[in-house]
Amino acid sequence: MIVICAFISPYRDERRFARALLAPGEFIEVFLDVSPQVCEARDPKGNYARARRGEIEGFTGIDGSYERPQSPEMTLDTEHLSVDQCVEQILAFLPARELAR
Repeated sequence: MIVICAFISPYRDERRFARALLAPGEFIEVFLDVSPQVCEARDPKGNYARARRGEIEGFTGIDGSYERPQSPEMTLDTEHLSVDQCVEQILAFLPARELAR
């Protein structure tokens, strides 16, 4: 069974904790690489605008820090790839890791 979970984890320690919950080799960190400017432009809920107005404190990309992953198993440039292209790359990656057929 393959389970995909999206975590808002701006800190390396949080990602290390998530990785430690699974057996070695079963956790795959996929880094969705995108600039804060593009995140803000894509924000359907207006959270970036709310954070800029001071309504949300510690918001990643505004006044909250972010530690880029040091060695994710996969990096997707979501600024330049479509959702479909990202899905294709993930699905191509899984069999190579013997996680799917």
